[in-house]
Amino acid sequence: MDPETLVRDHTIYACVMGSRAFGLATEDSDTDRRGVFLAPTPLFWRFEKPPTHVEGPAEEQFSWELERFCELALRANPNILECLHSPLVEYADETGRELLALRGAFLSRRVHETFTRYAHGQRRKLDADVRTHGAPRWKHAMHLLRLLTSARDLLRTGALTVDVGDRRDSLLAVKRGEVPWPEVEARMTRLAEEAERAAPGSPLPAEPDLRRVEDFLVRVRRASARQPRPYDEVVQGGGGVGQR
Repeated sequence: MDPETLVRDHTIYACVMGSRAFGLATEDSDTDRRGVFLAPTPLFWRFEKPPTHVEGPAEEQFSWELERFCELALRANPNILECLHSPLVEYADETGRELLALRGAFLSRRVHETFTRYAHGQRRKLDADVRTHGAPRWKHAMHLLRLLTSARDLLRTGALTVDVGDRRDSLLAVKRGEVPWPEVEARMTRLAEEAERAAPGSPLPAEPDLRRVEDFLVRVRRASARQPRPYDEVVQGGGGVGQR
């Protein structure tokens, strides 16, 4: 089964991400689509396993196989967690709705480490731009401020909010280069410090609920294995042991 067929026929969840989900879209913004597909269980019985992710088939579209998506979410990957909390859900079947109902099981205080690590990487790139070109890439600076705010609020409240709400205008001013870089730096430092202070007393659990997520994954794999598919004959029709 080719990758495009997996996305077309087996997507369980699809959403819009990027600036449109963040509430930061402008007239020239792209529409970034993200999704999760459930590869039929019989495909895993082959030596060649289904892909863990697929780019396309549409422009700006990217999808993960369910197991890989869950692995990354359990590790508190910022992009994956935000995908699960997108306010712009385009599709969710029964399995996709169950995945969304599990959103809280993926959240833990691990977000402090992963969000902070990602933010440090982005900050180093911005500092390099300033040294080389005299200014940062302002769009990246805006998104780093958004991420740092999201991390701080998540650690404080235990809830992940993707849309920036009433911070839209101030963030877009950064994107347009209207805020001096020293002021942007000061905001970034303050947000990182506030997240650091919030982490020890966060209402988030220390670890994600691995057992609950694993039970979900095993159930959907078993249900998929029980469904007859046209390609089962391909998997099962290779001949007996010792046959050529």
